[in-house]
Amino acid sequence: MRIWGLTNRLTATVQKIITEILPPSSGQTFSKDARDLLMECCVEFITLISSEANDISEKEAKKTIACEHVEKALRDLGFSDYIADVLAVAEEHKQQLKSREKKQSKMEQSGLTEEELLRQQQELFRSATDKYNSVPE
Repeated sequence: MRIWGLTNRLTATVQKIITEILPPSSGQTFSKDARDLLMECCVEFITLISSEANDISEKEAKKTIACEHVEKALRDLGFSDYIADVLAVAEEHKQQLKSREKKQSKMEQSGLTEEELLRQQQELFRSATDKYNSVPE
């Protein structure tokens, strides 16, 4: 299902939120029409905030929309109540990126140059090919 170019990811996210808010044990259900309307509202909200944040970043001659642009967009559009939660999620995301960067730096921690690592990789491929080719059929 696609709504304004968004993929099923939006559907899954909205469904997860609905399930958290309205668990099956409550006896209440959420109709497909209501879910679709909620998704359209979500898309409209995201589009509104994104557009405003983009305008703000362009006025500052920036090529990248930053957290402060989203924060100002929320404030300018009257959604100041959301700012604390948005900034908390942004900080959490930043921490997750830092932990990913640490994992990615294993190459740097090896102490080997890129050429040495490439040479080792090629040797491993050669070794694997030799082993594969030497197996009797």
